[in-house]
Amino acid sequence: MKNYKIIISLAIVAISIVLTGCTKEANPDPSPTDARSAFLGRWTVNEIWTKLTYEVNITADPGSNDGVFISNFANTGSSGIPAGATIAGTSIVLDANQVIDGIKINGSGNLSGTKIIWNYTLDDGADIIHATATYTKQ
Repeated sequence: MKNYKIIISLAIVAISIVLTGCTKEANPDPSPTDARSAFLGRWTVNEIWTKLTYEVNITADPGSNDGVFISNFANTGSSGIPAGATIAGTSIVLDANQVIDGIKINGSGNLSGTKIIWNYTLDDGADIIHATATYTKQ
């Protein structure tokens, strides 16, 4: 009977070792999804304060993991200078105090489905405009 208990104990230990060795390892280097991907591409903009409709293009900043460039932000395409912004989850935030065509821009937006709702300010040194715009993915 004593031998039988020893054999059962050894069998339990052996099974435990085998089962432990068969557990699936977590991927040590998962490939994270680029949060910017939902923001990249061409967008149609409906700006409330100017009642204008125009297009912007959002591209990835190759020097950053979370940065993007927005061409023609606030319909300032004449200079060719894109606005810089940072993506965090579903939020996009303009880099602070950028100046495009003599206008300082600040603000942020939130992605919901295929739309970005923006709130931002435009400061030309004389007036500060509080703007709202809706970007719709093309």
